Amino acid sequence: MVFTSRAGGVSAAPYESFNLGAHVGDDPAAVAANRARLADILGLPEERFVWMEQLHTNTVTPIDAPSATPVEATDALVTREKNLALCVLVADCTPVLLSDHTAGVIGAAHAGRMGARNGIVKNTVDAMVELDAQPSRIQALLGPAAGGESYEVPDTMAADVEKHLPGSRTRTKRGSAGLDIRAGLVRQLMSLGVTHIDADPRDTITDTDFFSHRREGVTGRQAGVVWMPDV
Repeated sequence: MVFTSRAGGVSAAPYESFNLGAHVGDDPAAVAANRARLADILGLPEERFVWMEQLHTNTVTPIDAPSATPVEATDALVTREKNLALCVLVADCTPVLLSDHTAGVIGAAHAGRMGARNGIVKNTVDAMVELDAQPSRIQALLGPAAGGESYEVPDTMAADVEKHLPGSRTRTKRGSAGLDIRAGLVRQLMSLGVTHIDADPRDTITDTDFFSHRREGVTGRQAGVVWMPDV
């Protein structure tokens, strides 16, 4: 399991430099070069990386083979296929990587506000269980994302998300209504029986090592990647 930052690539402003998103207006050649660099660093063939057409849904797609194009209209992938790298792109949303090494099952979820509210992570765990994973064995890693001290939203929105994802409502450092999606997801995962959880505390809104849609508007995307080695 790995998370990238915005450093180490070839993209020009405002996507500088390690942008892995092909849908944000960056030069396609730069994105291709960055993805090739990622594959080289991880030691996997480029064709083994599977990307998603992320639409803030709660849809999970099981896959068992590489895909030459992004998997359509899904915000999570699960697989038992070895050396198949599942990729999630983010720039404030929470990337969630999941793995049951005993069952040989992995998952990757794009948990933005709407997806998290509507159960994308729960659905991903359920899909992994259908492939013989057990919640007690699943390891979960939540990557850098919008932090509760910075993620300011209307009070009604905070209340709505809290109703569906308890533990996510908070107050920003300004004292306004805010959301800490990672906190809500950690609570949800624990309620599902997933207790091996690590959450990167870095806030993409304030940490310039990462792309942030909230901070920058037009910007690139970093990635979370999970794969099961064939050993």
